[in-house]
Amino acid sequence: MAAAHRVAVFFAAAVAASAALAAEWPSKPVRLVVPFAAGGAADTIGRLYAEALGAAFGKPFYVENRVGGGGLLGTEAVARAEPDGLTLMVSGIPTHVLGPAMNKNVGFDPMRDFTHIAYFGGTPNVLLAHPSLGVTTYQDFLALAREAKGIEYVSAGFGTMGNWIAEFLAAKEKIKLVRVAYKGGAQAVLDLVAGHVKVGMLTWSIAAEHVRAGRLLALATTSGQRLAYRAEVPTLRELGHGDFVATTWYSLSGPAGLAPDIVESANREVVSALERPQLKRQIEQDAIETKAMSPAEVTRFIQGEIGRELGPTATSSPRTCGERMASAERREPGEGQAVL
Repeated sequence: MAAAHRVAVFFAAAVAASAALAAEWPSKPVRLVVPFAAGGAADTIGRLYAEALGAAFGKPFYVENRVGGGGLLGTEAVARAEPDGLTLMVSGIPTHVLGPAMNKNVGFDPMRDFTHIAYFGGTPNVLLAHPSLGVTTYQDFLALAREAKGIEYVSAGFGTMGNWIAEFLAAKEKIKLVRVAYKGGAQAVLDLVAGHVKVGMLTWSIAAEHVRAGRLLALATTSGQRLAYRAEVPTLRELGHGDFVATTWYSLSGPAGLAPDIVESANREVVSALERPQLKRQIEQDAIETKAMSPAEVTRFIQGEIGRELGPTATSSPRTCGERMASAERREPGEGQAVL
């Protein structure tokens, strides 16, 4: 009986300590790790929500861009952080689905080593062309790619959704696409706009302003249906790719073992932020589609995305596309251009 009493006291004390920690959270500034370069979609979304969360809790939420390994270095650092709620991250499909699919030896498990808190939002990807390429439709692009030795393209980096989609299209359409290596979408889109590379597979949030201004042409989108703000752009589904739908989505996660009260508080403020007119305008301007999810719902969502296929064939699975991405040809910016 005495031993049982001591165990009960121990667990009661542990629960009380956890509740006290959650009640005081955040007691210090919160580090929000963005495992990608500044200026890209993950960084944009992270900074929008960091500002909203800081205002809600009265403590700074500051963004730390921890770049490397296609987002895996920053992700692993968060997995190993103390579960005190002071280190969180902008997680998403690049870090928790594509990265582990490409690399069997990542230093974390995308479910077991994390507490998934809230869904931030997602943006479709778009196949882009510089006007000087001389194509205005997806069919023009395919014809040119088949005539040429290959076409270079930019994405937000190795292991991103743009990289995945490009390799999927290369395999399905039997064309050669050569990735020009960038570490973030911000620099990639600048070189695309400048015409240094002629084709891109990037998120709408990065490309939208350049498409609106006529600096880039949108040939196809990965959304499930045509976008209201660009209804003339066909979807890949319409262009013969079955049920292919792909969104570059991002979420809020922390290390495994976060106190439930911290998780609920953070989730509540993320959901609340979506109703604020200023944030709503910024999100819509960046072509980000949001959806309120509870911690349990976002956890199930991420688990489902890990096992999901983008299209009707095995060539669209994370593992298959990951293997192609790892072995695909690429060049560094500034190296001699061997193809279009």
